[in-house]
Amino acid sequence: MSRAAVPGLPSRHPIGEQLPALYADDDFAQRFTAGLDTVLAPVFTTLDNLPSYFDPRLAPADFLTWLATWVGGTDDPRWPTALRREAVAGAVELHRWSGTRRGLVEALRLVLGVSAEVTGDGGAAWSSTAGGALPPAPADEVLVRVWPRPGGAAGSAAAVDPAHEVNEVNEVDADRVRALVRSLCPVHTVCRVEVLTGPPTNEEGRQ
Repeated sequence: MSRAAVPGLPSRHPIGEQLPALYADDDFAQRFTAGLDTVLAPVFTTLDNLPSYFDPRLAPADFLTWLATWVGGTDDPRWPTALRREAVAGAVELHRWSGTRRGLVEALRLVLGVSAEVTGDGGAAWSSTAGGALPPAPADEVLVRVWPRPGGAAGSAAAVDPAHEVNEVNEVDADRVRALVRSLCPVHTVCRVEVLTGPPTNEEGRQ
């Protein structure tokens, strides 16, 4: 992450204009300070726009990885820039839902660009009726179904190739999905992953 001289970028505070009047018509002094202006112009421009550098929706693309480290987010330069911005912007909110179905579904969408459905609760069951009969024993397994999203970042070359149409459906990287699910599922649960070609149907057990 660096900023260098930008050809043709004018300085808002030319040094030559700040010199004593004696140097106003001094060609050497003006040319010398103009070279320094070329170096300092990007600095002034960066400082003038500093708030935008801390907004993931406006920051230069090469700042996104740095911003992701601030909020414990995930960033991959191979993803489309729009998805990278969304992942960093949503990282803090995502931490609030860590360990929940919503958190897992959102993480899969933001980090890997896939749609997901989570069924099962890992063995938790309760009754809202005092003194009532115990609820049936729940399944001790959490089932995570994932499928491609149009224009997602599921690890295919199409997701990062601007020559492809944005509505192209990308393949799901099953290994990355399983790794992310393992890292996010609560330690006491057993999470099983199914990779589908499209949204689950009623025949596949979707509720």
